[in-house]
Amino acid sequence: MRREYDFSTARRSPYAAKLKRSVTIRLDEDTIAYFKALSAELDLPYQTLINLYLRDCAASQRKLAMAWRPSRTGAA
Repeated sequence: MRREYDFSTARRSPYAAKLKRSVTIRLDEDTIAYFKALSAELDLPYQTLINLYLRDCAASQRKLAMAWRPSRTGAA
């Protein structure tokens, strides 16, 4: 191993900008079970499948369609 290395002609990795970042999210058990079952079918890690799905949503700018129903308790 050399004492010093010359990095004056080195190039930055083109993949460095696309590195993944670790985050913590809370998912319900049914969601995790769905992606784990799908991952077993496709032979891919379930976290990779979740990432691919979220990336597809972001790329297509998919919006979540939600309709909240009013509470029946009568409380405001």
